[in-house]
Amino acid sequence: MDEERKPIILMVDDVPKNLQVLGNILNKEGYKISAALNGEQALKILENAKPDLILLDVMMPGLSGFDVIKEIQKNEELAEIPVIFLTAKTEKEDVIQGIELGAVDYVTKPFNSIELLARVRNHLELKLSKDRLKKMNAELQKALREIKTLKGLVPICANCKKIRDDDGFWQEVEHYVAAHTEADFSHGICPDCMKELYPEVYEKMKEAGKI
Repeated sequence: MDEERKPIILMVDDVPKNLQVLGNILNKEGYKISAALNGEQALKILENAKPDLILLDVMMPGLSGFDVIKEIQKNEELAEIPVIFLTAKTEKEDVIQGIELGAVDYVTKPFNSIELLARVRNHLELKLSKDRLKKMNAELQKALREIKTLKGLVPICANCKKIRDDDGFWQEVEHYVAAHTEADFSHGICPDCMKELYPEVYEKMKEAGKI
């Protein structure tokens, strides 16, 4: 697993022994873990940290797992975190309710560690892929906004035609455009400048019909 980016998993269960067993399994896989003994504690943790995945028990004193995921879904940033219910409640209605509330998966206790890790791995990979795509889209939008700045008001000197940049410095046109777009430059000479600087060449090209 990439040492620079170890996924963080929040475990929520009111039985300390369950957290210990689950924590040992996840630690061996290289995941970073955080733990909460009840729903209230979990929501408090989520106020200051944003894990990559949440393993959430359903039956807990105070706020149940269903109550916790309802609160998570109310927060736009937290709603993106995949939640897997890990519980002894096996009734079909409970499974359906958990999925309808926004959980990505529902694992019943006692669980098979190999199956659990496979599900955790799959949902983490999907979550991290979405994060990377979101970052790439943000960078693309930023680049497009920078390119579009040339469509706005550009301060240009009426005499030498230099352009003033955002920091107040005057630059040659090609330098300014190169800094704000991905355009490449090739140099030539326009007919008016040719007529002024190289009149003989201008006349010959005009006679040849090249101007």
